[in-house]
Amino acid sequence: MTQTTFLPAFHISVVSGQLAVRQALAQLLDGLKPLALDVEEAGTVELVMAEALNNIVEHAYPETDADGPISITCAHQKDGLHLTVVDSGRAMPDGQTPVGTAADIDVDLCDMPEGGFGWFLIKDLAKDVTYKRHNAQNQLRLRLAVALA
Repeated sequence: MTQTTFLPAFHISVVSGQLAVRQALAQLLDGLKPLALDVEEAGTVELVMAEALNNIVEHAYPETDADGPISITCAHQKDGLHLTVVDSGRAMPDGQTPVGTAADIDVDLCDMPEGGFGWFLIKDLAKDVTYKRHNAQNQLRLRLAVALA
């Protein structure tokens, strides 16, 4: 897809909870409509961001801290979408993202892992994935090679 104009950067804010991921994804995809992403590109954005946001809701803000802020900044540049996700929840263990290795799925159905695919998907589909903890906030930055100019 050839893109000649860039979408201005935009910001999304939600509060962690049961509907946070759905609300954030709806706002993000709505904000990306001017780019006319194809189905595969939109699916990549939705999958990566759903995994990142679900991790925040489930791990950074466990049930006892469920009403924490989550913000997303999306900037469209020549090399794709640059996304920054910020929350004030618990820090990542060891101050870094999990390795994100592929789970072994060549096992009996009853032995299939229930989780552990998220960071593998994020790191497989996104580029330039970085995490840092700054001023009691988690900052996840990544680039999705979609809507390239």
